[in-house]
Amino acid sequence: MAMINSIAEYRKVYCLDMPGFGKSEEPKIAWDLNDYIEFIIKFIESQQIKELDIIGHSNGGRISIKLLNQKNLHFKVNKLILIGSAGIVHKISFTKRMRVKLFKIGKKIVQTKIIKKKYPDLLDKLKSRFGSEDYRNASPVMQQSLVKLIHEDLKEELPNIQVPTLLLWGTADMETPIEDAELMEKVIPDAGLVKFENASHYVFLEKMGQIHRIIKTFLQGGENK
Repeated sequence: MAMINSIAEYRKVYCLDMPGFGKSEEPKIAWDLNDYIEFIIKFIESQQIKELDIIGHSNGGRISIKLLNQKNLHFKVNKLILIGSAGIVHKISFTKRMRVKLFKIGKKIVQTKIIKKKYPDLLDKLKSRFGSEDYRNASPVMQQSLVKLIHEDLKEELPNIQVPTLLLWGTADMETPIEDAELMEKVIPDAGLVKFENASHYVFLEKMGQIHRIIKTFLQGGENK
């Protein structure tokens, strides 16, 4: 990844695939946010890392926020960068609530013995119509994990982040809206937000050059090194 190569020019980089994501094996049972935090902490301690900066995109940001709310860590986090970070739970609209109800009703119906025998692919078709792409493509264990992750609201934990925090966001982000970034900038004590007009949830790919320069300046303290 271009970002890893860019940062590796002036920092040692560890880029982890969380269990169930990327090339890592899935957990045996569904994990919640605390399980992922424990995994990260064990990795950092296994590498005997005493100080580090953290960058988290989307779910990685959610994990990072929760991590920085843990007490008695045996390592120091100096700076945090959140890119299109998840972690804020929004009220579900009436339309979405109805879709969820219809999905649950449909799921019960298609799992009855008669329907399941006559239409064995009907459940997959139902998931394809009602679920998100990530959810549809996930295994049953990871579907349960995703549900656990997205339902934990971290709004109350944001003010507890006591390290300089850089927020990088696309104004056209449909996964984690720009309003989330504006709230984070407001409640995290030492946070700054950089907005990228018309960029999506994958702003780090769309605005690559700018992102790399901003991250380098932030991590190096604004000095030319």
